[in-house]
Amino acid sequence: VQLVESGGDLVQPGGSLRLSCAASGFTFSNYGMSWYRQVSGKEREFVARISTSGGITNYADSVKGRFTISRDNAKNTVYLQMNSLKPEDTAVFYCKTPTIWGRDYWGQGTQVTVSF
Repeated sequence: VQLVESGGDLVQPGGSLRLSCAASGFTFSNYGMSWYRQVSGKEREFVARISTSGGITNYADSVKGRFTISRDNAKNTVYLQMNSLKPEDTAVFYCKTPTIWGRDYWGQGTQVTVSF
């Protein structure tokens, strides 16, 4: 299983970014996927989750209405569209599988920095 995140960048408050997570090594369309984020020195926190077909999504209260998770099963990719970014959104963002073959899998992360 391999997860590769991309799309992180430095953006001004109020700006937008789209993160991507390319998956391989498992049947992507059979599994829901999640995004998490982590600020240095703090625990990793849940951001968003999407069902296998994309029909069901869940969000942390802190991002609800600003972030949108989606997926393209033909491309084995899950996305996180982030709008109205705030400085407190600054973090390393990770995508995660549910438990597959006895463990969860994480990507290497992509840095999002929201600052002037």
